[in-house]
Amino acid sequence: MIRSVVKGVGTALPRRIMKNSDFEASLETSDEWIVQRTGIRQRHIAAADETTASLGEAAARAALDAAGLQPADIDLIVLGTSTPNNTFPATAVEIQNRLGITHGFAFDLQAVCSGFVYAITTADLHLKGGMAKRALVIGSETFSRILDWKDRTTCVLFGDGAGAVVLEAEEGEGGLTDRGILAASLRSDGSHREKLYVDGGPSTTGQVGVLRMEGKEVFKHAVGMITDVVEETFRQGQISAAELDWFIPHQANRRIIEASAKKLGIPLDKVVITVDLHGNTSAASVPLALAAAVADGRIKKGDLVLLEAMGGGFTWGAVLLRW
Repeated sequence: MIRSVVKGVGTALPRRIMKNSDFEASLETSDEWIVQRTGIRQRHIAAADETTASLGEAAARAALDAAGLQPADIDLIVLGTSTPNNTFPATAVEIQNRLGITHGFAFDLQAVCSGFVYAITTADLHLKGGMAKRALVIGSETFSRILDWKDRTTCVLFGDGAGAVVLEAEEGEGGLTDRGILAASLRSDGSHREKLYVDGGPSTTGQVGVLRMEGKEVFKHAVGMITDVVEETFRQGQISAAELDWFIPHQANRRIIEASAKKLGIPLDKVVITVDLHGNTSAASVPLALAAAVADGRIKKGDLVLLEAMGGGFTWGAVLLRW
């Protein structure tokens, strides 16, 4: 059986760090209020010269360096993003060009905060199907461009950044001991659109629009949906929560992360949490958290790792892989 094995991971963050206290001059909020409700302490905000493409390129180059590969070794790029540089062409194609790649294929995938989980699953299928040998899977976002900076219920939650992994097709035995992606489950339900969306678009308003969210509604659905898709992935992989080495959830809200882990029976010391440093970076949040745990040595070769995310739409999904 062909397995998609992670060969390297990389990240890129904007230069500017915005702390919770920086909001106090313009909004009725405080560091204590934000930390208590979300666990967020700071986020990175992109400057005018920092875009989804430039951050994605930087993360991709870091992942290639970690894998010991060159851009020419890549024949597929899948970019998870909801904040592309342009309506078209795909920002993945721009990143492909920035990397100097003129072969293979590249495309964007839009599943909001689930974007990286959807993208890595999609790349896995292309590698298993023989359409590519090595893939760059990137989550890159500049959500600061679509925020209403007067809405304290949303603008304090999000940040900018990018994360990437290099996947390579390798032959495995077909069992749980294989390295690479072992199981995945994706879901969506468009009936929840109004709970988290952007109020603009080319075909409706002709404007980019800004993010709108019913925070209590999102929280109410999140834990149940996350649990559902994770348990399905466990079933496919024929494992239990106890066998998991690391749980890397979408970094949206610490309370959601903790409640989900508790319901799944995953101890908090097995959960990677970076929401305090980055805020919600949408499709970038999972690879940023993954890279942090790889960089500090928590994730080691052979570890069983679960990635999970939920985003507007609603979309949600989980991926089980062996490092």
